[in-house]
Amino acid sequence: MAAIERILSTLTNTCFLCENPSCTQACSKSMDPARVIRALRFENISGAREFLTKNIDCATCDNKTCMKACVRSDFDQPVAIDKIMVEVGKLPYKESKPVDLSTEICGVKCENPFFLSSSVVGSNYEMVAKAFDMGWAGVAFKTVGMFVPEEVSPRFAQIEKEGEKFVGFKNIEQISDHTLEENLEFFRKLKKEYPTKIIIASIMGRDEEEWTKLATLVEEAGADIIECNFSCPHMTGTGLGSDVGTNPELVSKYTKATKKGTSLPVLAKMTPNITNMEIPARAAVEAGADGLAAINTIKSIMNVNLDSFNTAPEVVGYSSVGGYSGKAVKPIALRFIHDMKVDPVLADKPISGMGGITTWKDAMEFIAMGCSTVQITTSVMEYGYRIIDDLIDGLSRYLSDRGFGKIEDILGKALSKVVPAQDLERDSICYPKFDRSSCVGCGRCIVSCYDGGHQALTAGDDRKPRMNAKKCVGCHLCTTVCPVDAISYGTRVKKR
Repeated sequence: MAAIERILSTLTNTCFLCENPSCTQACSKSMDPARVIRALRFENISGAREFLTKNIDCATCDNKTCMKACVRSDFDQPVAIDKIMVEVGKLPYKESKPVDLSTEICGVKCENPFFLSSSVVGSNYEMVAKAFDMGWAGVAFKTVGMFVPEEVSPRFAQIEKEGEKFVGFKNIEQISDHTLEENLEFFRKLKKEYPTKIIIASIMGRDEEEWTKLATLVEEAGADIIECNFSCPHMTGTGLGSDVGTNPELVSKYTKATKKGTSLPVLAKMTPNITNMEIPARAAVEAGADGLAAINTIKSIMNVNLDSFNTAPEVVGYSSVGGYSGKAVKPIALRFIHDMKVDPVLADKPISGMGGITTWKDAMEFIAMGCSTVQITTSVMEYGYRIIDDLIDGLSRYLSDRGFGKIEDILGKALSKVVPAQDLERDSICYPKFDRSSCVGCGRCIVSCYDGGHQALTAGDDRKPRMNAKKCVGCHLCTTVCPVDAISYGTRVKKR
């Protein structure tokens, strides 16, 4: 199973995930190969198998009209759709049962846990309406304020690695570029036309009076929850964004001011640009915040161009510190959420989690760490609102396959698995296990073990690794670098 999934990952990563895909339009058997590939890209393996099962077995097709129409062929070569469908057909098929994906945050019922996070992906009526139509449960609308900022161009940049364009993403965009009245009208229209969808109004004031007034106005316009943006890392004025979130006194003052202007639940959105997030989070809760949202983007400098010495995004020869997001920040986000969920003052407060969520598996990890809802931006910017299809389908299948009936059954299940370093087992070694039938003899594990580990591996006559148990410490560096997943956890034994 793992080997097939590895093959599928390699084959599908070349797909452009086109809008209105030509391969599907050209399929001579009226199949939808693009939908199967999209499910695979978003780790919805079970869903991909069912989508294929419900249609025609591509292994019997000799026409390959889908591959002839593939737009990738204009770039280099078509996606190997025929091979992908054959490999998908080898996967086990299990029909999923209906599950309840509804969840609740601060007493507000949500049809599923998936929200657009406060950013450009939810910044006007048309955008949010489209997302709601496609199945998103709600939106944390792009932060509104009493002022409209002047923006720069360009404002986005990304880190690439081995052909993956969105390993990390940077933005230097500020709050909404619409007027307050325009944003309030968006809220009114959305709530009128989508009464069951949840609108989280993200607000940012410059003083107590503005925080209070904004809270009152967004409630009157139809918001269900208010999110205090204490965390934007690149506002142009002092006393805004993360300047607030790193200061517990300001967090407390502005939380109180917000609560003064509304009867709605209030979330405090926390900054990761701090060592202990729980300190300002406690200040927010003690000042009346009903819940928390985390994390916002991380202060960053994206790169240095070694020809011009500029850094991206370059604005007339210059840039600034901006907010870093994308898949690479997920481990940081999970750590901050864990720290707040195990804090005795914060443990019972709901958290809307975000930071590097791309697939349903990422979302599931945040839920298992205690997040009632999750918010997503960067993945939507890269792939579009359509990712909701596999977020919902993948999470539903996971719950069904494991006998869980609802989100609440898995909420916070991972928290007890994280313990202080001194409590970890240190009297035994787990040795690596080598699958020699899968090993291709590339030697990656050997060179990594020698140059970055404990020189426990050498190459046999077949180029495949041989382990010296006297030198192996069970660090499993070899497992992490193996390109074909031929190394796994093996026998655990007591240290001699």
